[in-house]
Amino acid sequence: MSYRDAEVFAAETAVDKYRSGLEGEIGAALAVVGLSAERALKEAAIRDDMIRVAHRVGASFRQLAEVSGLGRKTVTAIVEVEPNPN
Repeated sequence: MSYRDAEVFAAETAVDKYRSGLEGEIGAALAVVGLSAERALKEAAIRDDMIRVAHRVGASFRQLAEVSGLGRKTVTAIVEVEPNPN
């Protein structure tokens, strides 16, 4: 597998953002935690969008809560919020 310089630079920048200048195991662990948190936010946004879509086409709050592992009140709040236009 080969990577372009821009891809390598982007990856290094993302890791350095969370390392806080720390080397070794602690810096690596901080980088993994930070990158995982970014990914979790993206995944939650996708999940929320799909909850809205499923509700719009007929899924009940109960069904959505059951498959998402969230409570009905949380699902209701997600459905009632306008999605972020990002």
